[in-house]
Amino acid sequence: MENVILTIHLILALLLIGIVLLQRSEGGGLGMGGGGGGAVSSRAAATALGKITWGLAIGFIITSITLTILAAADAGSSSVIDQLGGTAPAQEPALPPALEGDLLPPTTDAPAAPPAATAPATPPASN
Repeated sequence: MENVILTIHLILALLLIGIVLLQRSEGGGLGMGGGGGGAVSSRAAATALGKITWGLAIGFIITSITLTILAAADAGSSSVIDQLGGTAPAQEPALPPALEGDLLPPTTDAPAAPPAATAPATPPASN
């Protein structure tokens, strides 16, 4: 069902692009310039193209909303990992209570920097 709607959506998009490019723009751009001959006047052609454009645009919006609803319904039932067939990573075990206290910062007023190293004593020179 989703593939059928997607195919219709793509066809509507291509037709909409083509119809918009056929219309006369303010500057004359890619429109079908020149006078309309025969039974179809340029005003009637513009009105017909406008109606076709509106119809295709409404169809495009309807298929867009339908595809969004279908995608949301499919996404709510499972996660990406389930779709790939993988397994979720195992959670790390909690630390034992004895180690949890070791990870806390010191509560004393000692400076954070290590104590300065003292110069090593030189051994007495032997003669």
